Amino acid sequence: MTQDSRITNGHGRRRMARMTFKAGEEYALKLSQLAAGGEEIAKKAVYAAADIVTDKIRENLKANLAGSERSSGALEASLGITPIQSDKDGFINAKVGFDGYDGKGVPNQLKARVMESGSSAVRKRPFVRPAVNATKKAAVEAMQQVIDEETKKIMKG
Repeated sequence: MTQDSRITNGHGRRRMARMTFKAGEEYALKLSQLAAGGEEIAKKAVYAAADIVTDKIRENLKANLAGSERSSGALEASLGITPIQSDKDGFINAKVGFDGYDGKGVPNQLKARVMESGSSAVRKRPFVRPAVNATKKAAVEAMQQVIDEETKKIMKG
């Protein structure tokens, strides 16, 4: 884009000032780079949020297990984040949960569910739902921060 404007030089004479902008092409290129990297940026953002939620779940789980002589540490060690994937609808997902079995062959996922929801023999001691509720705002902010940082890298570079 070219812009012309007339200005004076202080002696009453008019002269032409000319400015040329070629930012349109460069900007379009950066936008296409941003679009091409969109899925990877989204995956980084989802992982950042999942990490925050997982840390709070782990903290709540430790509080539930504090003082228990029967705790082997297997449940806490089995807590993790699945690999981040895109589903058939294009949504980026990661799951936070428990994997594997304890030393007696009991699924860690079952043990976590019983602690969270209770059973006829065990009182419920929620630790997942409170963690999710407590970290929702921080997780969303972390995702936004990652997206902003990655966007700035592409747009400046």
